Amino acid sequence: MGRYTLMRLGIFAGCFMVVWGLVYSGIAPRGLGGSNFMWVILLSLVISAPISFVVLRKERDRASAQVVARVDRVKTNLERNRNQEDTADDTAREGI
Repeated sequence: MGRYTLMRLGIFAGCFMVVWGLVYSGIAPRGLGGSNFMWVILLSLVISAPISFVVLRKERDRASAQVVARVDRVKTNLERNRNQEDTADDTAREGI
């Protein structure tokens, strides 16, 4: 999961540098007034999202499989604990 996040951040940083270069060289339009920095960040986010979606597909699937495995493991542990509690409660009730 951390690898996917770092790769996504790297794509954003690359897009940020390209957009920043284009804005400050005058090729891309500047933001209004003092909003230049926010304009560059927003434009970088809009550009990096579809690039990340396409380029990181395999890594996203791998991260998703890890999350699913972790959730399944937690569900199994919770069910096991619930069954132990039920067994203990049934045993205690039989003794009454």
